[in-house]
Formats: sequence, structure tokens, C-alpha cells
Amino acid sequence: MTPVDVLRGDGPVVLGMPHAGTWLPDGVADALNPRGRALSDTDWHIDKLYQGLLPDVTTVRAVFHRYVVDPNRDPAGGSLYPGGNTTGLVPLTDFDGKAIWDRPPDEPEIARRVARFHAAYHDALATEIGRVKAIHGVAILYDCHSIRTTIPHLFSGVLPDLNIGTYDGASSAPQVEAAVAGICASAGGYSSVVNGRFKGGWTTRHYGRPRHGVHAIQMELAQSTYLAEEAPPWIFDRDRAARLRPVLQDILETLADLAPRLRS
Repeated sequence: MTPVDVLRGDGPVVLGMPHAGTWLPDGVADALNPRGRALSDTDWHIDKLYQGLLPDVTTVRAVFHRYVVDPNRDPAGGSLYPGGNTTGLVPLTDFDGKAIWDRPPDEPEIARRVARFHAAYHDALATEIGRVKAIHGVAILYDCHSIRTTIPHLFSGVLPDLNIGTYDGASSAPQVEAAVAGICASAGGYSSVVNGRFKGGWTTRHYGRPRHGVHAIQMELAQSTYLAEEAPPWIFDRDRAARLRPVLQDILETLADLAPRLRS
């Protein structure tokens, strides 16, 4: 199994999809408990949701599941949100704080997974960002995510529909954040927030270097915006998706149009 799927385009926008994969190596699948094998923390159908929205876009998608190793976490093991509940490089619990392993991986096994899967994803992502930047003088990484709207273990209350993360403005130029925030704020029927509970994961923080021509922004979608129900069997709702996709298309097209004005 190839751990990363790359669809290459020549436009200035790169879509990262670290959590859309559901593949588990045999040894990993056997070590998970039944709760873990349900893979409930997947960004379900996020690749389908974004498919075909922007011509010439590059997509880098992890094929493996985040329970193998999470490519949106610091490979050194640092927490994204120190002091708060979150999942780690190789999650030991799901988003509800429940154990997912019968046999949790030890440190040598985690190191092997980082080398085989985490590194493969980021080698591919870094290559595509560099290639796009060489073409355009700038690259915009748009990191695609989704999550359930209510997860008390991770956050209180109900999550807004559209959650924009720029690491408090550090990972992109102000024009990038403002453009996306403006589209989301004017999208009828959707709530949105900038740098709320989700400020951008390790990917956004690692690659976002606006002074060097790489701008990174994360979009965490509430799964209620495009799934029939935020529960198994995680059915893609075509009507809800049809409402949301024009908003996402507007975002991506606006970023592509903005790119030439961001050249350093």
C-alpha cells in the first residue's frame, strides 16, 4: 500500500488531507480494540467533498489512518494545545477520551511508524509545496479537515460550522485570513470563527512561512455541514454537500486569484 496519494496540478494552491485515509496495516488493525477499529475520528469523505472544486489544484492525501500515526502532529511528540485535551502523535484514545488499543504501540514501534508514514506524507507535501512555489513564486497550503460538532472531551458547547485556523495569524499573510474569513462570514446559514478552538495543526504551523512565500491555512468543517449524521455509517449527504461546496469553491478560487499578489 502506498501511504500517500498525490494528485498534481500546476496552480498555486495545495490541498492537504492528513486525516481522510482509513487504511490500517495488519499489525495495527490487530492491536486496536473494537472501538479503535471503528475509526470514528476519520475526516469522513473530505476528499469527495473537495473533489473538482478548483482546476489545477494539487492534492496530497494520507492513505493511512491517523491511528497509525497522525501526520498533523509534531513528530517529536509535542502537544498542539498544551494543558488541553487533545490526541497525540499516535493516539492512545479517541476524541471522546476512550481507549482504542488492546496493545498500545511502544516507543520503537511509534518511531517506525513516524519513519514509514509520517515522514512519507510530509516528504510528499513538502515536495509539492516547493514545486508549486517554484512555478508561482508563492504557494498556498489549504489544510482540509472535519470533525463532529459536539465533543465534550475536546471542547465545550457546539463547534461553529466553519473553523478557520492560521495559528493566530502567524501562518499566512493577513490577506489570506481576511479573504477566507470574509467568505465564511457572508455564507448564509453557516456559522464561522477564526482561530477559535482549532488554530491550525502541526502542518499549518510547520509550513506557514508567509515571509518566505508559503501561506498555510486550516479549515476544520463541522461534519454536520455535509454528513447525513455524525455517526456510523458516516453517510455523505449530497444535498448538504451541494450547499457547502459553492462556499468552499469560492474560498479556493479566491485564494488562487490572490496568490500572485502575495509574491515576496
